[in-house]
Amino acid sequence: MLIGLFLSLTLYCCTRPGDNTLNNPEEITPAVIPQKTGPEIHTIEIENMKFQPELVTAHIGDTIVWINKDIVAHCVTGLGSNAWTSSKIANGVSWKMVVSGSTDYYCAIHQVMKGKIVVE
Repeated sequence: MLIGLFLSLTLYCCTRPGDNTLNNPEEITPAVIPQKTGPEIHTIEIENMKFQPELVTAHIGDTIVWINKDIVAHCVTGLGSNAWTSSKIANGVSWKMVVSGSTDYYCAIHQVMKGKIVVE
């Protein structure tokens, strides 16, 4: 009996005239999606003779940081007309670059290692 009374009161409170919070979807406030507040930092690990992840999506002005967790030295070299390169990146060392555009890149020491930066 108590449960029945509780349910009756609950239904009455949620459906009384003038209380259209649940019945009028136009009055529901949409969720606020946070806006990007500034440049981001993206990390790429060099491990097992691979760039991980191989593909990074970024914005102009973001920073990419490559961290060498492999047992041998590597480098990061951009392809195309605006080619760029790091020096050798030893184990435990990192190298960073500010994104200026989309590019494919590779390790000039171990040319089978490839990656890509895509700018949105």
